[in-house]
Amino acid sequence: MSDVRLKSVGAYSPRLRISAAEFREAWGRFEAAGVETKAVPEADEDSLTMAVEAARRAIDAADVSPDDVGYLAFATTTPPMAESDLTARLTSLLGVTADATTRTMTGSTRAGAQALDASLDAGPWDGRLGIVVAADCPTGSPDSGIEHAAGAGAAAVVLGDDGPGVVRDRSSYVEPFPGTRFRTLGEGETTELGVTDYDRQSFAAALGGAVDGLNAFDHVDAAAVQSPDGKRPYRVTDVLGVEPDHVAAADTVETLGDTGAASVLLGAAKAFDNSAERVLLAAYGSGAGANAMIVDGELPTKCALDASVDLTYPEYLRRREVITADEPDGGGAYVSVPSWKRTIPQRHQLNAGECPSCGALNFPPSGACRTCHSRPDAYETVSLPGTGTVEGVTTIAQGGAPPEFVEQQSQSGPFVSAVIALDGPAGDEAVSVPAQVLTRGDSSVAVGDRTETVIRRIYRQEGVIRYGFKMQPIDAD
Repeated sequence: MSDVRLKSVGAYSPRLRISAAEFREAWGRFEAAGVETKAVPEADEDSLTMAVEAARRAIDAADVSPDDVGYLAFATTTPPMAESDLTARLTSLLGVTADATTRTMTGSTRAGAQALDASLDAGPWDGRLGIVVAADCPTGSPDSGIEHAAGAGAAAVVLGDDGPGVVRDRSSYVEPFPGTRFRTLGEGETTELGVTDYDRQSFAAALGGAVDGLNAFDHVDAAAVQSPDGKRPYRVTDVLGVEPDHVAAADTVETLGDTGAASVLLGAAKAFDNSAERVLLAAYGSGAGANAMIVDGELPTKCALDASVDLTYPEYLRRREVITADEPDGGGAYVSVPSWKRTIPQRHQLNAGECPSCGALNFPPSGACRTCHSRPDAYETVSLPGTGTVEGVTTIAQGGAPPEFVEQQSQSGPFVSAVIALDGPAGDEAVSVPAQVLTRGDSSVAVGDRTETVIRRIYRQEGVIRYGFKMQPIDAD
């Protein structure tokens, strides 16, 4: 048993949903048993932005500061870039210090559980905290069962040398089952050979081997089991030594779909959010391997899994970039990567500058002061809280987007651009900035509305994804 304890859990899923009925109408069938709806990332969401959302919620639930984090592990099978250290941007977006130890795990749907297992051995961290984040949004070929089930979501766990969550036991198991679910090098879509009995044998053998490695447990309140669809977890209850009700208590696949590397941590988040005190985590990765652990405790949680905006199947295809328009010839407003790098403190952490002459806030903190017009040698760095009020608003309709935003508009339609008066740290001064505002379904944004920051993709240029803040209505999930 590790000395590291679990302090809290956070979870997030995109607000967009598509129903099984939409697939049946489009294809005449639906190949994902037990999935009623699934979560779909918006055009400006990916595994990194979802990881930020889940991690922020876990940090809030633990009532700690990102400055306290000295270790971060990120797990996904769908990194936004095939080669790039995403933990560098993840720590920056969260406000975690640059000297934190970071790890990335990928290539298997059990990567989230592997990251948690490895992190238990990595700490404690001399009074600092660890955080494990798993986020995923798998895809398959349009007519495949993998694509019909493929959902999206993220979950995060804060770790420390104290906390209510105790890992009582853990185990892992591997046995070669080549040809089960896989993705070849350079491909974006996951596939499988579809040998049903063989796939089921792999699932049961790996999970059973991992659970057999645990000491006997007398009961659990819930079992968070890897869920490539809504039927597979229930086929292995006897192997796991649990009841169907235990699986149902941690089920997220029915409403979110297959969330890949985040599946088991999302199930655990749901279980703890519903007051479970002992949870079995059973993660599977094709190939095949599995991790199992028993977690005891009443963990504080902060989850955002229920938001729902329904999509039609054509709208879904646009979000999946199956039918979209590219940036027009000539490109958009060019911002070099070094220039973008200089603005990261503002885009990631909302760092403004306080004028040493008059005390006015300036965003970005450069050039002449907007109030007294002096040109200070340096502004004092001030971190804004991330809330603000809409001062002016317009909708950018189809065909009206700047070239660098055409891809986003092609996927998600018209978007709202606004001038936001961002609150100062003391609440007694504001500084105005332009920003996109995310809306929900047919909802609108008006002058005077209160908003808060959320991290999203801004656009891609020269093959590099640019991340930064957008705003959303303050009551949005």
